[in-house]
Amino acid sequence: MDFELNEEQRAFREMALGFAAERLAPEAVAWDRASFFPNDVVRSAGEFGLGGIYVREDVGGSGLKRLDAAIIFEALATGCPSIGAMLSIHNMCGWMIDSFGSEEQRQKWLPGLSSLELLGAYCLTEPGSGSDAAALKTRATPAPSDDGWTMNGTKSFISGAGVANLYIVMARTGEEGPRGISAFLVEDGAPGLSFGANEHKMGWKAQPTAEVRFDDCRVPPNCLLGEPGKGFRYAMSGLDGGRINIAASSLGGAQAALDKAVAYAKDRRAFGRPIADLQSIQFKLADMETELQAARTFLYQAASKLDARSDDATKYCAMAKRFVTDVAFRVANEALQIHGGYGYLADFGIEKIVRDLRVHQILEGTNEIMRVIVARQMLE
Repeated sequence: MDFELNEEQRAFREMALGFAAERLAPEAVAWDRASFFPNDVVRSAGEFGLGGIYVREDVGGSGLKRLDAAIIFEALATGCPSIGAMLSIHNMCGWMIDSFGSEEQRQKWLPGLSSLELLGAYCLTEPGSGSDAAALKTRATPAPSDDGWTMNGTKSFISGAGVANLYIVMARTGEEGPRGISAFLVEDGAPGLSFGANEHKMGWKAQPTAEVRFDDCRVPPNCLLGEPGKGFRYAMSGLDGGRINIAASSLGGAQAALDKAVAYAKDRRAFGRPIADLQSIQFKLADMETELQAARTFLYQAASKLDARSDDATKYCAMAKRFVTDVAFRVANEALQIHGGYGYLADFGIEKIVRDLRVHQILEGTNEIMRVIVARQMLE
C-alpha cells in the first residue's frame, strides 16, 4: 500500500486504519450475523472528521479532496466494507448540500452531518427505475395552501432508511426525463414519510436497507435543494464521487481478504509443510497482489482527475468503478479459495467480505452501465 502519498495523506490513512482495526473489525462478523447496525460506532466516526470529509471547513467539514477520501474509505473498509460504504454514502449527501444548497441549508444541516450527530441517506433508486434512473416516478407537486410541496412515491434499496436524520430525495416536479427532476431535503419525522421492513440481503447486513415511502409527504418550501429541474444533474455529479468511494471500499475489503490469505497460507500445513510453499498458492497470491496494486493505481488516478475537474473525469470514474470492483471481488473470492473449507465458515470473516463486495458491482450504477458510459464517451 505504498502508493506515492504525501505525509498528510499517510496520516489520514493511518487514522482510518486505526479506527477500522479498533472499532470495526473486532465486531464486524457479529454485526453481520445479527444484521445489527452499530449506530453508536458509526456516529463516533465524526470525532475523527469522517462525517464531512470533503465538505468545506466553515460548516465543520474536513475540506479534503476526492483522492484523500478514497484513501480514507479504502482504509475503513479493511475493518468492515458495509460500514465503510455507508459512511461514503453519508459523505456524498453532505457534499451535495455543500455544493448545491443555499447558505441557509448549508448552515442548518452541514455542521450536524459533518459531526455525524446527523446521518444522511441518498434516495434515487425506485422499484421500477434502477439503471434507468431518469424514469423515476416519485413526484413532488406544489402544495395549494402554501409554498411547500406534497411528495408521493417510493424509493427502494436505500441505505440508512429508518435510521437517517435527513434524506436527499430525487423527485419529479416537471416533464418526463432528466430535466423534470428536482432534489429535496426531507427531514426524518416529516408527515407522510415512512419506511418498509429492513431488507434481507446477501451482504451489507450491518447497515439497514429498506424502502422509503412518501404518502402525501409534506415538504417545506426551504427544502428544495438548488434549482428546480436540476436534481438529476446534481444526482449524476454526486455519483462520480460515489463510484470512486465504492471502488475504494471494494479495494479495502479485498486488501483485508488478501492479508488474511497470506497469514493463513503461512500457518496452514498440508503434506508436511505450509501451503505457502506450494507454487500454486504463490502464483495465486502474486496475481492477487498484482491486480490489487493495478486497481489501486487506477483508482487514485481517477480520483485525481475528479479533483482536477478534468473533462474525462466521469469516464475515468466509471472505468475505475467497473475495474476495481470486479478485481476486488475476484481477489476476495480467491482468498476464500485459499482458505478452503475454513473460508466458507463465518468465523474467519472471509465469506463476509465476499458477500459484502458482491453488491459493489451493482450499486452506484451497475458495471454494465459503467461500460455504457465509457463507450459513449469514446464514441462522441
